[in-house]
Amino acid sequence: MNSGEKKIEWARQYMPVLATIRERFVREKPFQGMRIGMALHVEAKTANLVHTLAEGGAEVFITGCNPLSTQDDVAEALNLMDGVSCYARRGASVGEYYKAIDMVLDARPGVTIDDGMDLIHHLHTKRRELLPGVIGGCEETTTGIHRLRAMARDGKLTFPVIAVNDTPMKRFFDNVHGTGESALTAIMVTTNVLIAGKYFVIAGYGFCGRGLAKKVHGLGAKVVVTETDPRRALEAHMDGYMVMNMADAAKTGDIFITTTGNTSVIREEHFAAMKNGAILSNAGHFNVEIDVAWLETHAASIIRRDGIDSYAIGGKEIHVLAEGRLVNLAIPKGMGHPVEVMDLSFALQALCAEYIALHGRELEGGVFDVPEAIDLEVARTKLASLGLTIDELTEYQKTYMESWDIGT
Repeated sequence: MNSGEKKIEWARQYMPVLATIRERFVREKPFQGMRIGMALHVEAKTANLVHTLAEGGAEVFITGCNPLSTQDDVAEALNLMDGVSCYARRGASVGEYYKAIDMVLDARPGVTIDDGMDLIHHLHTKRRELLPGVIGGCEETTTGIHRLRAMARDGKLTFPVIAVNDTPMKRFFDNVHGTGESALTAIMVTTNVLIAGKYFVIAGYGFCGRGLAKKVHGLGAKVVVTETDPRRALEAHMDGYMVMNMADAAKTGDIFITTTGNTSVIREEHFAAMKNGAILSNAGHFNVEIDVAWLETHAASIIRRDGIDSYAIGGKEIHVLAEGRLVNLAIPKGMGHPVEVMDLSFALQALCAEYIALHGRELEGGVFDVPEAIDLEVARTKLASLGLTIDELTEYQKTYMESWDIGT
């Protein structure tokens, strides 16, 4: 057993929901004769999703969705699995990254699974001849959903895509606890700095930002939130955090993390206001939230360390983690979200891929919610694995909740 296989096996023991689904897939073979194309972070938890789909009869073709998130030993182990071809490589150049996406698409997949929408974007802009053969897809992350909804609004999305990111069993666990724990872990293991007492600036108070705020506050940080949405800003204030714009936060912060999915959140004027030794990181999908390109071209000097680039700007140093890429995966020791969290997310992916395989031809092009039955199935299976029980509504309670005149 090589190191990649050992990692996959380690993760598997903490993924009981996906294991339950895999047992059924082995019996029923819902993907028999189908090809699935994937662009996800290639690491041990993802490998267990790939294995589940392959056990369900699919031929799986996968590459990475971030040049620095691939674990090469896991990619090697994937290529040892029956019915699986993996083209990801850590540190791939931009050209190599898109060549690998083309290799996935060369397989003519009927179902796509994306983290960031790169496969779907490439299909619609560079490989349109393949579109008639695609039944539909699934999207994992907030950034990808934003791009897909924009595509759908413009009438450009030709097949149905399920917004896995937007369902409760994804947002409440993957985004809140997964990003919250893994991004913070990555910052701590890379820098070895103390969190307690630091001014910790979180850009964006969506589900990921809320999770991070909760975790770092628990470690004794002074949490500052920046937002563009007045409702979320007010929510952060009511949750007990300081709220200010980035211009003011730049003067205050010791550690920064972006979670917005937008571009240029931390830029030139903010760098100028920062303290010496400020640490910058990103928990959004793409490496555009921090203007690293400006730092690269304007720094008086640059020191490269493992996972840290230090820029001398205006007589001070500013440190950027993981090249401004997804910090929980792109640092040298990045492991991504905790295994139990990804068990839920990848259970959703597996079931949504099955739903697309069975029903995709019945749907028009556009973005669709995860069917509630799938969301509930994942929740119930997880509760069962934990040995937890919950109440059920009586028939009278169901009638009461559906009625408008009882109890008045």
